[in-house]
Amino acid sequence: MAHQPMDMIHITWRPDKQAKASIYSQIVAYFQERITSGDWVSGQKLPSQRKLAEMFGVNRSTIVEAMDELTALGLLEGSHGGGTRVANEGWAMLIQDKTPDWQSYIKASRFYPNVPTVQIVNRLEFQSGITRMSTGELSPELMQTKITQDILSQLSDRKLFMNYPDPLGMPSLRRAIQAHLKKNGIEVPISSILVVSGALQALQLISIGIVKSQARVFVESPSYLGSLNIFQSVGAQLVSVPMDAQGIAPWRTKDMQSGGTHSLLYTIPTFQNPTGCVMPASRRREVLQYCTERHIPIIEDDVFRDLWLDAPPPPPMKAIDRCGSVVYISSLSKCFSPGFRLGWLVGPEAIVQRLADAKMQMDYGVSVLTQQVAEELFTSGLYEQGVQNIRERLRLRRDFMMELLEKWFTGLADWNCPSGGFFVWIRLRNRVPAESLFKRALSEGLLIMPGGVYDKGHTSSIRLTYGYLPKDEMERGVRRLSEMLRSLQDE
Repeated sequence: MAHQPMDMIHITWRPDKQAKASIYSQIVAYFQERITSGDWVSGQKLPSQRKLAEMFGVNRSTIVEAMDELTALGLLEGSHGGGTRVANEGWAMLIQDKTPDWQSYIKASRFYPNVPTVQIVNRLEFQSGITRMSTGELSPELMQTKITQDILSQLSDRKLFMNYPDPLGMPSLRRAIQAHLKKNGIEVPISSILVVSGALQALQLISIGIVKSQARVFVESPSYLGSLNIFQSVGAQLVSVPMDAQGIAPWRTKDMQSGGTHSLLYTIPTFQNPTGCVMPASRRREVLQYCTERHIPIIEDDVFRDLWLDAPPPPPMKAIDRCGSVVYISSLSKCFSPGFRLGWLVGPEAIVQRLADAKMQMDYGVSVLTQQVAEELFTSGLYEQGVQNIRERLRLRRDFMMELLEKWFTGLADWNCPSGGFFVWIRLRNRVPAESLFKRALSEGLLIMPGGVYDKGHTSSIRLTYGYLPKDEMERGVRRLSEMLRSLQDE
């Protein structure tokens, strides 16, 4: 995936309509300060005048007047078809002469930015007036706040550990995770368990700790990993592998058959993100055997496992791994609370020790207070109670989403009823570009995830969530999307 350009300016500032200074003068002063301070540098592009007028809640004539003055000052320049940019010459360069060119430092960084669509979603999800049908977390209404409050109350009566933790995580928590893993058929010593700040950090540690530059990371098509640049930032290459109704099928790609050193395979076999597919036990054995024979390690991302809605999923691949081929990842983020920022990685001791050393260089361990809360969750049985509560309410939301899709999307798209997790993968008919639907929805404050984010071969698919919105917003969102989709199909 190519390194994305970072030359577009993002503006969160808004003029104060109660201030004595006019809106026009506030805009000029703000732009002038951003440029002269070096926050905006030569060549960066501004949003369109129409967009700026919408953002600031003013007439376009006000924006035009402000842009004209800033251009006259030599701070901005325009070009035919290129929009308005921070000036490359004149006063702008003289003003910035003593300011470091931070944009050049940003561009020189090896760590790639998120893909632009993901940046837009991440930025807008926290703004008021946005309908979040894209978000990858449970609704606050589903959070087991009472259980967490009870645990915090119990901890207040105990002697808390408040020093730096063991590099692998507090031993008592790892024993609790060990018992939790055993319920799913994974039996490992606590020396093979590393406590991390969520599954995303586990992937980051793997990328910097054991992935060689130019290595190939085989991923499902489509894949959650396709929306990130974690592995590409260390020089690795993502290689898409076909999926069928049973999940990833590595034997269907020549790239996989050719083997190669330092390759690995990443998969979400249980309630796959974004499709919701569940890999049956027979396919899990086949994939494990296929990769083991070719000495290709597997990263098994199992963060959605406990959110089954119809029946428990098959055991993880790690449960049948007899050769140390699988590095297993899970967390509390999807199934209980994203705010805990706590997960775990399970693998061969040498790998765990290597990644623990890398983690200590990053943050010196997950918060010990969070670790003690998580330990109490597991040992008290409250985690199971809380997840059961979430499943019951999430099942109702899933069923309601299926009713809405049947009512509003019949004839427009195809989908499968997910048996767990909180996403539904929708394939648009007539090859309607999902990016066009995304942009049209965005103009009305409705956020969705277009399929191209997960793989360039899925540009006529979208991912919606039923785990976050209340019913009335979910219904309004699905209905409005269907109207937009009909309009696009008629064009």
